[in-house]
Amino acid sequence: MIVHRALPADLDQLVPLFDRYRQFYGKPSDPGRARRFLGERLRREESVVFLAVEGEATIGFVQLYPGFSSIGTSRTFVLNDLYVEADHRRTGAGQALVEAATAYARRVGAAGLSLVTGVDNTTAQALYEGLGWTRETAFVEYGLALASGDGYLEDVHPSGAEGRAVG
Repeated sequence: MIVHRALPADLDQLVPLFDRYRQFYGKPSDPGRARRFLGERLRREESVVFLAVEGEATIGFVQLYPGFSSIGTSRTFVLNDLYVEADHRRTGAGQALVEAATAYARRVGAAGLSLVTGVDNTTAQALYEGLGWTRETAFVEYGLALASGDGYLEDVHPSGAEGRAVG
């Protein structure tokens, strides 16, 4: 398996995965929307995406969004999305993707990574904790819907989870 950073030229491989990822969280299939959203993120360098490739097949991705910590006066990243195709789960692909994201964040001088995952997503929790991530217990997370009618809050926090790991 090879893990590499995605470029706008990789959209054809990334879009089907991203579309299935969104479907996993109850959204209807919409490859056009996935392509527009991801294309914009990559072209504007608003996210960093790594792809896992096995032979000719792209089997997973991880997406990081950059941020900053005012308290730490440092750069950070949110590991927002992790997805591995169902038939490639428990093969090390999820771990390889998280490790690639972590290595990238270190390389660019980020102070840390953060994520939110569903309380019932014990598979993801085991992966993260096995890689040295620690469960945050000092803060409470809130969300505020800013638009109605299109499920924006659910897009951000479907079933209370962002940064979902399904690998």
